[in-house]
Amino acid sequence: MIPKLVWMDATTLAEAHAALDGSTMIKAGGIDVMDRLKEGLDRPARLLNIRNVAGLDTLRDDDTGLAVGPLVTLARLADQKVVRDRYRAIAEAAALAATPQIRNVATAGGNLLQRPRCWYFRNEQFPCFKKGGAECFAQEGENEYHAIFANDTCAAVHASSLAVALVAFNAAIDLAGPKGTRTVPLEGFFTAASVDVERENALALDEILTAIRVPRASFATASAYVKIAEKESEDWPLAEVAVVLDRQGPVAGRASIVLGSAAHTPLRSKAAEAVLTGKTVTEELAAAAGRAAVEGATPLSGNAYKIPIFETAVKRAILAAAGRKGGT
Repeated sequence: MIPKLVWMDATTLAEAHAALDGSTMIKAGGIDVMDRLKEGLDRPARLLNIRNVAGLDTLRDDDTGLAVGPLVTLARLADQKVVRDRYRAIAEAAALAATPQIRNVATAGGNLLQRPRCWYFRNEQFPCFKKGGAECFAQEGENEYHAIFANDTCAAVHASSLAVALVAFNAAIDLAGPKGTRTVPLEGFFTAASVDVERENALALDEILTAIRVPRASFATASAYVKIAEKESEDWPLAEVAVVLDRQGPVAGRASIVLGSAAHTPLRSKAAEAVLTGKTVTEELAAAAGRAAVEGATPLSGNAYKIPIFETAVKRAILAAAGRKGGT
């Protein structure tokens, strides 16, 4: 049952910051917020609606790159022609998230900041590490959808598909607080469980995500996002991969490969990137990169099946990106 809350509306960032006192929860699209309230994960005194704050729904591409406001819906991000043409993996990640109904409401910022969907974390009856408890119940419990890397502290996987593609594009985010705005590389924004098991990111209590910034893709840049799930629609991914290639003819001059649903944070595979960089992309090379991407995996009792799935997803994403024309 959702507790009784005081509803607040903000129309400016100043109003929003004034309301953030540690007992106020921000609502944008509200998809994850409503789930967390129903599940008893959060018990705020106030709910702050920021949907009416001007400027947070900006979506533009210029000489500096792509700027995405946190209130841009996933549906809009997926449908924008410049995103599909120049930043394809981002459009694909947005298009494959959740259902059409949810994509029409869910926001880019909310997708990045949502909390893990681990069933032990989401259940009030399990006081796990992430909730200040004394154990990770997935370690010895039902863990078929959990992490296969860096899972010795917390086995929950990061919930944001959009983050996987954005990290592959070396995106950064603007975080605005009462003392000003700071820009943080997205790859460094997410918090490993070994650093702080109760957090997923470095957002301060008095900060608001105000922009997502993607460096401008060149004419030689191509990308792809691959999601593998039990059902083609609706399901959370078993494995997801984003690949960005800066190509020099058939050669991968630079490769960025990021795994999602593999660890507590989006996981960049430098080993797989090294396999590709400076080489002509072939099916055999893509398969070798897939094998490199899962080296060092530490699967739990019920999720070793993810290893060959990730190998395949990496291979498919590389070949998809390599087969596409660069940015327009």
